[in-house]
Amino acid sequence: MNTLRTAMLLAAMTALFMGVGYLIGGSGGMVIALLIAAAMNLFSYWNADKMVLSMNRAVEVDERNAPEYYAIVQSLARQAGLPMPKTYLIDSPQPNAFATGRNPQNAAVAATTGLLQQLSHEEVAAVMAHELAHVQHRDTLTMTIVATLAGAISMLGNFAFFFGGNRDNNNSRGIIGVLVAMIVAPFAAMIVQMAVSRTREYEADRRGAEICGQPLWLASALDKIARGAERIRNPDAERNPATAHLFIINPLSGERMDSLFSTHPSTDNRIAALQAMAQDMASAPAQRRAPMPGQAGGQRPSGPWERPAEQPEQPPATPKSNPWGRNPTGPKGPWS
Repeated sequence: MNTLRTAMLLAAMTALFMGVGYLIGGSGGMVIALLIAAAMNLFSYWNADKMVLSMNRAVEVDERNAPEYYAIVQSLARQAGLPMPKTYLIDSPQPNAFATGRNPQNAAVAATTGLLQQLSHEEVAAVMAHELAHVQHRDTLTMTIVATLAGAISMLGNFAFFFGGNRDNNNSRGIIGVLVAMIVAPFAAMIVQMAVSRTREYEADRRGAEICGQPLWLASALDKIARGAERIRNPDAERNPATAHLFIINPLSGERMDSLFSTHPSTDNRIAALQAMAQDMASAPAQRRAPMPGQAGGQRPSGPWERPAEQPEQPPATPKSNPWGRNPTGPKGPWS
């Protein structure tokens, strides 16, 4: 399905390039637009992930300069049965994250410094599990190509302004082309993003909750990220709105999350679905719960965020208030 969706999006974007090229430059303009679209499609497949990361000024990190963040991603990837993705950090106070890459073998996940500073370890793990779910579902190719092409088509307005205005005004086709391009450009990113079904976010929420083992961690994270995105601007995302649908929560300021034209489903609805999932997991007998991938029986997943299973209560002398056994008021990691 994702392969078909990607092919349809590529075909639609190519047709739009050719149509506007024909209106602006006739047959010659259509041929030029076809060549540009073909080159863009090919380039997007191999390099769109690098472009998206560059647009957001993401910096690759590893176990040396971000050991706890890297360990979370590494353990989650192992739990999901995925290759270790490249791990990036974005210097932005807005809490958010996204995944990109053409396949699981060439995937990357990125989190903002705001996410790591404002969320607990459990919530960070749940968010990264959501992003790995996109990788596992192979959503990232479609999402990344859409981001790149949406940005490219937004440039049609400039193309029309510089080239359409110089055409012979006796040919009304050039004027129509300029008008079409200038009207399409402001809405291009929104239209193309809407072509990517918002149901993929629900699926990634569900699978992410399975990977980390705790739906309520992700529900709590989504609430914090949504509130943070409403009050903290992300200038890089504002400059590149075509990438908004990549993030776990819409990073653009002033956007209603439940809008008909939103790139994301309602955060409240996503939280409600996760709460219902947690209730189902709690009510199901342990022996009937589906085992996690890569585990026998019904054992819970293990990882740096997970509490030891079924341990007796310990005296309060050495409290372990979170899965890392650290004081929750203390630093959250090397990114603090």
